[in-house]
Amino acid sequence: MTKIRGFEKISPQQFEKDMNNFNLYEDVKLPRRATKHSAGYDIFALQDIHLKTGEMAAIPTGIKCFMQSDEWLSIHVRSGHGFKYNIRLKNQVGVIDSDYYDNVKNEGHIFVALQNEGEKDFFVKKGEAFAQAIFHKYLVADNDFVETTRNGGFGSTG
Repeated sequence: MTKIRGFEKISPQQFEKDMNNFNLYEDVKLPRRATKHSAGYDIFALQDIHLKTGEMAAIPTGIKCFMQSDEWLSIHVRSGHGFKYNIRLKNQVGVIDSDYYDNVKNEGHIFVALQNEGEKDFFVKKGEAFAQAIFHKYLVADNDFVETTRNGGFGSTG
């Protein structure tokens, strides 16, 4: 069966490399939609998250995603967290390209970079949804020309 789009766990080897606690590997939950008509797939916390006011953190998820070559995955803070607590993504919108999957640097392990711009501490318990991911199609220009290929992870194309 050909894989079209979806999520899977990173390998145990990559997880051990990226995480301080390998025992959490079995706790990785693949993203899922909360309702039939939800656009976003909830991403779940592998461990408790605590961000004090002004604090930032790159949260590992233990997951990677695969998709068609003309698609991308956007990562967003759950709207309630942004609205109630002023939690933001450090990079505003996470963009996961199709060629990020299984890259040589980190297998395409998705990290969610959060920043607490609110006036109170922010908490998420292990297993709770803290971000969401949405698959999108995209178009390219008629005169599109690309000279580089991805050979690494975040920021690998310059």
